[in-house]
Amino acid sequence: MDTTGAHRAVYIISVAADLAGVHPQTLRVYEQKGLVDPARTGGGSRRYSEADIEQLIRIQELTSEGLNLAGVKRVLALEAQLERATERIADLEAEAAERRRHPVKVNQSIAIYERRQK
Repeated sequence: MDTTGAHRAVYIISVAADLAGVHPQTLRVYEQKGLVDPARTGGGSRRYSEADIEQLIRIQELTSEGLNLAGVKRVLALEAQLERATERIADLEAEAAERRRHPVKVNQSIAIYERRQK
């Protein structure tokens, strides 16, 4: 797991709950439902990262719009899928642009094959 930047798990549950604007018990429910997966210390304490906090805030936005937790889970999965697809498209576009800058010369020839009659 990335231990730098947005994925560095540093916040204890009470701080994460404050930052996300929810009760710590709500974070436990979200974890049980598979909506967030905080890191654990050697002693088993939860540690939340900036990315986890952003996810918690997104969950709060969706529930305040009326989605239940199953709906939130589906929306989060679809958003992640869309992000992966968008990244893949960007990679393919960059690859295509690179190929246009450095075209490969191909020697082409045409061979005509005729089927023999028996």
